[in-house]
Amino acid sequence: MPNYEKAMRPEDITRLFVERSNAGDAAGVAELYAEDAVLAYPPGATTVGRDAIRELWAKVLADRPRFEPEQPLPTLVNGDVALTSTPPRDGAGARAQVVRRQPDGSWLRILDRPEFVTPGATA
Repeated sequence: MPNYEKAMRPEDITRLFVERSNAGDAAGVAELYAEDAVLAYPPGATTVGRDAIRELWAKVLADRPRFEPEQPLPTLVNGDVALTSTPPRDGAGARAQVVRRQPDGSWLRILDRPEFVTPGATA
């Protein structure tokens, strides 16, 4: 397995996600998630665990979508847990992730809601 760059700040995960997704690297994307992570995707469903997340991203990335970096909103940190988020380009709703500091000081996603969440809408 490749020696992937680790996210040493919660904000690094978004950058690494974009880089790995645009490279078509589903395994690299999955390495940004904890073993027991929960991903609110596909729409209306959840994907649980790093292996399932890797399989899902392999299917998504097979179509070679292009991801653009998004300017992150300020990160909220409480000890070893942090909330990261980015607004979509149209400014409606936000993407949100909860990340946890690992024993080596790096950060991994434990909860991820990548879809736009619009106020008043149900997800």
